Amino acid sequence: MKHRITLIPGDGTGPEITETVTSVLQALELQVEWDIQEAGADVMEKYGTPLPRAVLDSIRRTHVALKGPITTPIGTGFRSVNVALRKELDLFACVRPCKSYQGVRSRYDNIDLVVVRENTEDLYAGIEFEMGKPETLELSRTVEKLGGGRIRQDAGISLKPISVSGTERIVRFAFEYARQHQRRKVTAVHKANIMKYSDGLFLKTAREVAAKFPDIEFEDRIVDNMCMQLVQKPELYDVLVMPNLYGDIVSDLGAGLIGGLGVAPGANLGNHYAVFEPTHGSAPRYKGHNRVNPMAMLLSAMMMLHHIGEEEKAGRLERALAHVISEGKTVTYDMKPYRDDPTAASTSQVGEAIIASMQKV
Repeated sequence: MKHRITLIPGDGTGPEITETVTSVLQALELQVEWDIQEAGADVMEKYGTPLPRAVLDSIRRTHVALKGPITTPIGTGFRSVNVALRKELDLFACVRPCKSYQGVRSRYDNIDLVVVRENTEDLYAGIEFEMGKPETLELSRTVEKLGGGRIRQDAGISLKPISVSGTERIVRFAFEYARQHQRRKVTAVHKANIMKYSDGLFLKTAREVAAKFPDIEFEDRIVDNMCMQLVQKPELYDVLVMPNLYGDIVSDLGAGLIGGLGVAPGANLGNHYAVFEPTHGSAPRYKGHNRVNPMAMLLSAMMMLHHIGEEEKAGRLERALAHVISEGKTVTYDMKPYRDDPTAASTSQVGEAIIASMQKV
């Protein structure tokens, strides 16, 4: 079966990483027609925006996208191209697996966690009021009038909306993910002890959804305690579901457990569309150097292969990646014992090694 997939190379180091990833997918004999679209800082002059309408139109046609890292230009009105994509396409679930591979330098072994992050609400909803603006002062006066406490006149304000409907769908997604992937437990992460009407609502709703999935164990953890628990005994946890801000933080903590962002894939999923991307940034200072680790995007491509039903190819890709990592010979500088190791491989050499490994595993 031939798949039509939107391909967004990104900018900075994105295009060279993407080129390596597509060469690996070609070696897998994936039947694909790429719909290549431009986005990011490099296209601002051409389109007047880092997220041209054609990108969104393409994903709405294909329903699936593979995306390289993107730089958000400063001063464009965009908080983040990635956030804009999630909002426009209602990609409400961010899924970030944190899985150990033998050979990656880390203080931990056998990590196998999945962070499920709500993408559309919380402090990342973008409802902000700038310090000193008339509307900010008016909001401050309104809050005080309603008995919400006094806000200092020199404060900026960000609102934290969390809804029953938004919580229901992300928690249900986490439980359905756990069932589909034979996971044993879902843990809801929150700060309901302090934020009783936002995180408290999240926790109450999560408990109600959990009652509909009696085959999956459920528990909850306060976010600060959760971070300590993950450092002390990560083996106790499986699927973690949480609001937007906590998900951003905890997913990076999870990446630290497995060796860093270089091996941390990600997917942003909704009811109709899916965008797969590495969780690291575009590293523009390394642009054109052919030295950045492509494995996070390769692992994201593996997630995409599972999503489109190419299970056998996804398995071959993961086995080849694991083999190259365990050998430790053809890996980039960030996966070597010392960052200035002269034996570090280039981006393209990692791809070549994975292609060769696919013939063996």
